[in-house]
Amino acid sequence: MADKRCAASYLQDTHELSERRACALVGIARTSHRYQSKRAEDEADLTTVVREYAEQYPHYGYRLITALIRANGYDVNHKRIERICRQQGLQQPKRKAYKRRYGEGGDVKQRATDINHVWSYDLTEDRTENGQRVRILAVMDEFTRQCLMLYASNSISSSKVVDILDWLVMCHGMPEHIRSDNGSEFVANKVKNWIIQRGSQTIYIEPGHPWENPFIERFIGTLKHDCLNRYLFDNIPEARELLDNWRLEYNAYRPHSALGYITPDAYAAQHNQMILTSIGT
Repeated sequence: MADKRCAASYLQDTHELSERRACALVGIARTSHRYQSKRAEDEADLTTVVREYAEQYPHYGYRLITALIRANGYDVNHKRIERICRQQGLQQPKRKAYKRRYGEGGDVKQRATDINHVWSYDLTEDRTENGQRVRILAVMDEFTRQCLMLYASNSISSSKVVDILDWLVMCHGMPEHIRSDNGSEFVANKVKNWIIQRGSQTIYIEPGHPWENPFIERFIGTLKHDCLNRYLFDNIPEARELLDNWRLEYNAYRPHSALGYITPDAYAAQHNQMILTSIGT
């Protein structure tokens, strides 16, 4: 629309056409040609708020920034935040588009319907400043999207996986199902026997089918984008501290698009409140 207004003005000024004729040639109404945008009274204040959030969370896009601003009491449209981010040069680069898989192979077995219904876990890797390998075990509750654990070490054995699961069960209770790929740490007899002995069940995805484990795969992608690609670890202890701080931020402060742009902690609290309300009635 702005380009058409400029073209109509150009025809008027250069070729001395009437406004009616110039607007007809470019296909724009005269009222639209005369339109002058007006900035809201709080535009400067809102721009300052947007810049503050963008500086604090430089890896967030305009939708997450909109959710944060709304959580602090601002009633604002996401399109307005997008325009401010574009004007201020704060927009994020578009993510690479991947082909989506459709059909039977893309189905997720045993979708979580409640807290502690399905947990999933996976491993990823990073490097310290001196090149030392850092293996990271991530565990999440698929229903609430809460990250239950981020454990970093130079190696993670099946015994360590069992120790971590033991600790998480003490803190959160035993899940009904645990989903994973076929990594050696997860298919080890020690891990499978521990899960079975505690009355839970394993869900192993088909080899080479990561789309069957989409929740933890998406989380690993967010972990890399928001944390691993931003920080350079000096050593394993520093990696553990930074990862734990980021986990707390992810659960308590980062809005999640799949949860209606509220945080995983808020979603879990909302769900628990609904259960208490239904019991009380």
